[in-house]
Amino acid sequence: MLVLAIDTSTPAVTAGVVSLSASSPDKAQTLAVRVTVNPRAHAEVLTPHVLECLAEAGLTPAELNAVVVGVGPGPYTGLRVGMATGAAFGDALGVPVYGVCSLDAIAAAVPTTESLLVVTDARRREIYWARYDGGARVEGPAVNSAGDVDPSPSTRIAGSASHVDFFDLPVEPAETPSPAGLVTVAAREILAGSVPAPLEPLYLRRPDAKTLAERGK
Repeated sequence: MLVLAIDTSTPAVTAGVVSLSASSPDKAQTLAVRVTVNPRAHAEVLTPHVLECLAEAGLTPAELNAVVVGVGPGPYTGLRVGMATGAAFGDALGVPVYGVCSLDAIAAAVPTTESLLVVTDARRREIYWARYDGGARVEGPAVNSAGDVDPSPSTRIAGSASHVDFFDLPVEPAETPSPAGLVTVAAREILAGSVPAPLEPLYLRRPDAKTLAERGK
């Protein structure tokens, strides 16, 4: 199966095309990927990234079987762009769109059975984080200041390069959600042809942007 993967939960604007096989659902193969690290460029570069990936893989949009989108946790504006784009492609192509926790996608790219802590930038001197044991999420996702997150019992850490250093743990080289990681998280649902749940963003806190009505209160 051919799957379009999108994530805009971090400053990295990520798109990729991934091949998924029923014989090895945990070994998704990336056919093409584009990543631009710019928190202000989500809307400008995401769709061009998707089209470039399709062209590099020698595919047309009609050949895609599913779409996977990282739903955060992340900032309001970034998540909105990624989820809207993924939903638009799914609607236009008539294929299912699966939402996955972006922290899960980072964890899926780390080949360890040890307890793993995954952290990304939540701004305001805070981090988004989740803990994994044997590849399964056992705590989180949540948002806290780094000082309020106990690293134990985790023995390794992955995620944002500027935030993993807050913790005295060996660092795994997985900083942002990869296309293969995103698809791996949703692989069993995709291969089973499951009806995806509605896309729900994981903001974990109220967005900085306010409506006119909220400003008047």
